[in-house]
Amino acid sequence: MEREQQQDRHRRCLVPLLSFALVSLGAVSFISCIAAEVNRSKIEEMKLDGKLCYLPRSGALKYGIAALACLAGAQAIGCIVICGSFCSLETRRGISNAIKILLFVLSWISFGGVAMLLGTATSMNREQPYGEGWLDGECYLVKKPVYDASAVLILFSVASMLSAAIVAASGLLSKRKQQRIHRRGG
Repeated sequence: MEREQQQDRHRRCLVPLLSFALVSLGAVSFISCIAAEVNRSKIEEMKLDGKLCYLPRSGALKYGIAALACLAGAQAIGCIVICGSFCSLETRRGISNAIKILLFVLSWISFGGVAMLLGTATSMNREQPYGEGWLDGECYLVKKPVYDASAVLILFSVASMLSAAIVAASGLLSKRKQQRIHRRGG
């Protein structure tokens, strides 16, 4: 009995800590996207030599990588909380489980979208030397709304994962509380 209470206290402390880490990493990822938008390669930076083009390395490269890394970390933290609740014997069925799964899937779908957008846009901001370019020897620039769209998707991904983690944690804690009340006979 005392061991279960101690586990519940750990869960109550761990969930806010993990949620804080998830939100913090999501915020850094969002801010990195905004910084990447500001620092992306501009048309004025492109140099032409006949049919060949050159673009210098942009500051958006490091911000895009930071955004991807932070979002991946946030996604991993959310997965730890949610997968931990799936492994628990107390949470097998129910509407909260369906909501948790739906939010979890939505988070991964938006994470996939962000990874594709940011990965592509970030790789376009590396140096594109004469004759090499980004693709087929041609220079490519990231359009204005790409990093902004990534930032919005990051918010959606983190919000979905955080919501799923909260549903998972609250469902597990409420089942434990019901079991204790039932054992006490009240």
